[in-house]
Amino acid sequence: MPVAIYSLLRAALFLAATGLLWWAGMQSWLAPLLAAVIAWGLSYVLLTRQRDAAALHLAQRAEERRARGGLGTRARQDAEAEDAATGGAPEDR
Repeated sequence: MPVAIYSLLRAALFLAATGLLWWAGMQSWLAPLLAAVIAWGLSYVLLTRQRDAAALHLAQRAEERRARGGLGTRARQDAEAEDAATGGAPEDR
């Protein structure tokens, strides 16, 4: 959930910056481009806590995935089928 919140807040900053630029009279294709740069800078400064929470959430999920053995069952089956079709895993060659 922290990743979704962080993403929504970044999108809101982008839309707000675009809206302000449009309202200020910059009604061209440059408005969203400049708004993206402004929103990036604002999110870097204003959303530090949310960014850290999202990064921690992703790191925890990666650690849980490693603790379960890495790849899921389906991905492991696909890798084994590919290895069988190509003559073995890359470290076997």
